[in-house]
Amino acid sequence: MTCEPDPNAAQKQRKVIHVDMDAYYASVEQRDNPDLRGKPVAVGGSEARGVVAAASYEARKFGVHSAMPSVTAKRKCPDLIFVKPRFDVYKAVSQQIREIFSEYTPMIEPLSLDEAYLDVTNNLKGMEIATEIAQEIRAKIKAATGLNASAGISYNKFLAKMASDLNKPNGQAVITPKNGPAFVEALPVKKFHGVGPATAEKMHRLGIETGADLKARSLDFLIEHFGKSGPYFYGIARGIDNRQVKPDRVRKSVGAEDTFMVDIHSFDPAREGIQPLIEKVWAYCDANEISAKTVTLKVKYGSFTQITRSKTTAMPFGSLADLEEAVNLLLKMIFPVSRGIRLLGVTLSSLEGKAAGREPPQLVLFR
Repeated sequence: MTCEPDPNAAQKQRKVIHVDMDAYYASVEQRDNPDLRGKPVAVGGSEARGVVAAASYEARKFGVHSAMPSVTAKRKCPDLIFVKPRFDVYKAVSQQIREIFSEYTPMIEPLSLDEAYLDVTNNLKGMEIATEIAQEIRAKIKAATGLNASAGISYNKFLAKMASDLNKPNGQAVITPKNGPAFVEALPVKKFHGVGPATAEKMHRLGIETGADLKARSLDFLIEHFGKSGPYFYGIARGIDNRQVKPDRVRKSVGAEDTFMVDIHSFDPAREGIQPLIEKVWAYCDANEISAKTVTLKVKYGSFTQITRSKTTAMPFGSLADLEEAVNLLLKMIFPVSRGIRLLGVTLSSLEGKAAGREPPQLVLFR
């Protein structure tokens, strides 16, 4: 079934839903292993150099969260249970969820395996009330997968994303055009989607603590201090976000990285450690008939400082050997090192389909 263009669409109020699965990876593990239910669970490595990829709500009560070093997580929650990730399972369940979305709209923009935007202004069910659509979708996800989803409903992407966090877990919230601007004014800027820690700190230095403070700044001021992001900040401070839900959204890179048990100080161990990452990204691209012109080396030191080095070629990499040669050159550039290397990563970008005129498929980053 297709969604025919609506000549009155310009006059319609947009209806955007942001669906976000609750503690997705950890919830899948608890679903599949009854012994884990009701217990604090972290998906990730438990070793000294491990990192938490996801935490159950039982673990979050202790302050455990994603991207936290495993040793810190274990210190915060001594009874924490670590589970190795199973990304093939998470991807398969994500596809089930995507199929449910497609029953309602073709306008689906996935952000990751566990969240997506849906534009339901003109939906396939002919339903007028977006909150009812969100309720139906969440109920179908629960029935099909056994997992809980939260949802935010609003008239643009920014506010739909913010709304999906309001009644987590297993809830939904709506921000209407009438209350959208007031909602934004009262919100601390550090909670704005799209404002990371560094940007929030910069805003604080400029005396911008809330949406109201952001709204009080002129467009010229925001462009001066935040460059291309200035117009976006100017808009969202007023509850305005004209970004469209893009169903053909394609990731522009594919990468793999690894954290080592012991810091690396010399070239040969580094080269040995990075080889599986090279093979992983190349195998993915080869299987999906993708080529790439740019390779980026990521290096994180024991001090947690980070650098990147990139190489772009005139023609796409033609073989695994070509990619290995490029990575070797980048890797040699960073030696000798004065600090141990904690993590290495390889990312391919400037992607294109090998077949003429073919767009690269939607990619899921290796983790």
